[in-house]
Amino acid sequence: MFNGLGLLTGLIVGAIAGWLAGKLMNNEGGLLRNIILGVVGGIVGNLILGLVGIHGSGILGNLIVGIIGSCIVIFAGKKLLK
Repeated sequence: MFNGLGLLTGLIVGAIAGWLAGKLMNNEGGLLRNIILGVVGGIVGNLILGLVGIHGSGILGNLIVGIIGSCIVIFAGKKLLK
C-alpha cells in the first residue's frame, strides 16, 4: 500500500479508503477503525489484485486498491461474524 508514499500519506489514504469502503458496505466505524481497516484493506487489495497482475500506483491507484481490499475485509468479517 505504501509504494512510494510516505507513512503519513499512506495513513491518510488508508483512512479515506476505509471510510469509503465502510460507506459502500454499510459498515459504520470510528476514525481509528477506518484507518486500520484501510491499511489492512490496502495490504489485502495489493495481495489479491497483485495475483491477477493489477497494481495501483500513486495516491489514486492506492486509494482504489485500498477501497477494494477494505470491502473484501468487511465482507469477510461480516461472513465470519454471522
